[in-house]
Amino acid sequence: MTSRIDSASRLIQGTPQAIYRAFAEPGAMERWLPPDDMTGEMLHFDFREGGSYRMRLTYARSGEGRGKTSEDADEVAVRLTRLEEGRRIEQQVMFESEDPSFAGVMHMIWTFLPRDDGTFVTIRAEDVPEGVRPEDHEAGLISSLENLAGFVEAAE
Repeated sequence: MTSRIDSASRLIQGTPQAIYRAFAEPGAMERWLPPDDMTGEMLHFDFREGGSYRMRLTYARSGEGRGKTSEDADEVAVRLTRLEEGRRIEQQVMFESEDPSFAGVMHMIWTFLPRDDGTFVTIRAEDVPEGVRPEDHEAGLISSLENLAGFVEAAE
């Protein structure tokens, strides 16, 4: 594991509670969390502090060999370590991969700061595995934030 930290932020036109619900409601994360070049499938979902979820992210264009778990997919097991409704979500993320460069636990912290013009959402990823290229991770974080904004803003 490395001590690398990646982060991204975005102002979203929605309340902190609406953004929190985009995580907590079954079926919601599958629709917005995957970056633009991927689709998501929730394999297990138990959203509560101490709970967990498992998700498969599949690349839209198969056969390019970019997946961590298989040629065209990433599977992640996520443990929810701290939940503060409408304020903060802390997770431990483990990639399923035979490649040791993706081993270990990445800590992800999502924070929701209310503002007059919406909610400022920040993702902070700590101990990012060395196999995750910084430019790919940055693009994925930004894409997920854009998708989250679209999801929340359409519902508001």
